[in-house]
Amino acid sequence: MPYSFEDFARESDVSRETLADYQAWHALLLKWNRKINLVSPTALDDFWRRHALDSWQIWPHVSENAENFIDLGSGAGFPGLAMAMGCKAKGQGAVTLVESAGKKTTFLRTVIRELTLPATATSERAEEITPKVYDVITARAFAPLPRLFSYAQPFWGEGTVGLFLKGEAAQEELTQASKEWRYNVETVPSLSDVTGCLLKITELRRR
Repeated sequence: MPYSFEDFARESDVSRETLADYQAWHALLLKWNRKINLVSPTALDDFWRRHALDSWQIWPHVSENAENFIDLGSGAGFPGLAMAMGCKAKGQGAVTLVESAGKKTTFLRTVIRELTLPATATSERAEEITPKVYDVITARAFAPLPRLFSYAQPFWGEGTVGLFLKGEAAQEELTQASKEWRYNVETVPSLSDVTGCLLKITELRRR
């Protein structure tokens, strides 16, 4: 049986209001994907597991007092829009979504506007954004860890936490990154992919 909306509702245990936001996001993605290649049709068929659950699973690892988030390489909003939905439900926090592809940024802004999410989307490249410390940095399928850390470093402060969704190459990427970077890492098995994981990175600094 394919993973369904009902499965997602049960596993995530989010409110009815937040579930409605996920459904609206899904509907907009279906509509826009007919004209713009936001995600592959195969991945879209598995939206509730591959995208919704995959993105949502970050939220339980967000600190209670986190206020400002930045999502690097947001694409169609995974996981940045899910973080914004979490902030909306909590009534606290805001997300900056970074996506250099203009059409994708337009899509993100449409979702943000229609769902009244506490978020902004920019088409600047990550390396062009004015450095500022964020509480939480997220990314999925944006870059290998050594390069991702370079992109994230200008936004990293003493208490910053990086929450990065990674696939089966995660351990290899961690090994490569450790040649240039010092960091603490907690590896959490993925809820959506048996070969994947969530990397919780703290105390990132160059060697």
